[in-house]
Amino acid sequence: MSDLPIFSPLVLIGVGSSFAFSGLFYHLYKEKKDELVKLKEIPKFIPDQHLVRILKASPHRKLQYVAVEGLVQADGETLASQFVPRCFGVIQKIAIEEHWKVWNNITRTWNSRTTNRKETNNTVPFSLVEPGAYISDITVKVHSPLEASGWFLERVHCRVKHAQEGLVDVLLEGLSGERPMAQKETEELLRVGTTMTGFGEVVLEGGTGTTMRLQAPQDGRRYILVPTDYKGFIERHEGTANLWKRLTVLFGITGASLLAGAVYSTMGKKDRRDK
Repeated sequence: MSDLPIFSPLVLIGVGSSFAFSGLFYHLYKEKKDELVKLKEIPKFIPDQHLVRILKASPHRKLQYVAVEGLVQADGETLASQFVPRCFGVIQKIAIEEHWKVWNNITRTWNSRTTNRKETNNTVPFSLVEPGAYISDITVKVHSPLEASGWFLERVHCRVKHAQEGLVDVLLEGLSGERPMAQKETEELLRVGTTMTGFGEVVLEGGTGTTMRLQAPQDGRRYILVPTDYKGFIERHEGTANLWKRLTVLFGITGASLLAGAVYSTMGKKDRRDK
């Protein structure tokens, strides 16, 4: 037992934490790779005659779970941005929130607090159309988009109004222990012309036409909308998988290097004592 190298607690912590992080990142890498395999197995379509023919030949005129890539097009009137000229969308969210400072008598410090958040949501019916098509009567209506997961709104406006303290504000601050700091105003849109990929169930409306509907799948799988093309969506997941892979290798090499260095140093000291 006396021949075994004895490492310092700092070295043991470094080696152990490096291998622990390496194992964690490997687990995340495997999960992401498995997710990628399942994503690539999902059939991918665009709103065109090919998709219409497949639906007409499918049982019940529907496909249970597919990816559909297209450009966002309003089915009627669009929503105009309240702050940006000539900016139109089909989903709009406007939020106003107040930021206050609150005095904490225990810690004797000012803490931040967000209050009076007001949010307005507006939507109009919209569809996905074939990218690059100048005129097309083939559309995929997006059903209940707010029920889908995935963040697909673009922030088009953000303004922060800082509060100006007057005599009344100073008096209120002394009495209540609160003071206004700023008001934040944001607007987010799903803009017309945005490239979007939806994952869900596709149904041919009427059974014989060219209008289709993308909706939440009935088999329990996730209804997803993402503001990118299918290729970009897959590449983003591949980038995440490669990140976890690089971190796995990096921390594994770091742990092995620390361990090898500690063993080499301990053996060197032992050899000098033996001489």
